[in-house]
Amino acid sequence: MMSNKRELKKTINYICSDLFAECVAASLYSGKPEKENVDALLTSILTIHSNYIQRISHPEPGVPAKKYYRDLIDNFNKEVNEVIDHIANLI
Repeated sequence: MMSNKRELKKTINYICSDLFAECVAASLYSGKPEKENVDALLTSILTIHSNYIQRISHPEPGVPAKKYYRDLIDNFNKEVNEVIDHIANLI
C-alpha cells in the first residue's frame, strides 16, 4: 500500500509514462501496426493516467479511505495489465 497520495501519484505517473514510451517503441520497431490501434492505445494510456490522478485528488465521500484506495489500486493494476497485453499484441 502506498504511504500517501503524493507517492501514489508519482507511481501512477511513472507507470503511465513507461507504458506510453513502450507503446511508442513497439509501434516504431515492430512491423507496421495499424495506426488507429496505436493511437487508440496511446489515448487509453493518457485517459487512464488522468482518470486515476483525478480520483486520487478527489476521493468519493462516504467511502472509507483504506477501502477506496485499495480498490483504486486494484482497478489501476487491472487496466495497466490490459494495456500491457495490447502492447504485446502490437509486436
